[in-house]
Amino acid sequence: MQFKNLALAASVSAVASAAPSAQSTTFGLVAIHSGSAVQNVAFNAAKSSIFAGLPSQGASCARADEQQATFYLSDGALYLYDTSATPQEIYVDASGMGQGKIGYTTGAEPAPTNSQRTGWTQVDGTLQFGGNDLIACPNSIDGAWSIWASAGVANPAGNSDCVSITARVEETTTPNGCSYTS
Repeated sequence: MQFKNLALAASVSAVASAAPSAQSTTFGLVAIHSGSAVQNVAFNAAKSSIFAGLPSQGASCARADEQQATFYLSDGALYLYDTSATPQEIYVDASGMGQGKIGYTTGAEPAPTNSQRTGWTQVDGTLQFGGNDLIACPNSIDGAWSIWASAGVANPAGNSDCVSITARVEETTTPNGCSYTS
């Protein structure tokens, strides 16, 4: 009798481990900093970087007229959503050289030296890296804001007038799959 139960338990375990996992929740991000020009501005992805308010991502998307990037979290790592098998994964370089640079790689491309891919969490409807909110800096690219992780530098990479932002998560049930430019 015990052998029969053991065999049944092993069989159920094997079937459960072979089952595909459910797709992670997909979401867009919106910058929140009351009283600033970046307030309620959607995040975009382009040129291997993350922005807020970029007029055109230049991405190849299922719905080309939508210019907001779609993300998902998996085991502390953040990805750009697409239906293709080639992932685009976010990294953060919080070293003295990177100063909180957020970028992304495509496929098997390695992350830059000193960068890390995990540390992202969703807390009370916001996205954080390393337990901290993000930073937005006015950028020369079409009036957009470049998005940075907090690495102890108020104005990273020589930027000025940067502000701390809350990255509000806006879940979507109809994600727009895109292949973003590098």
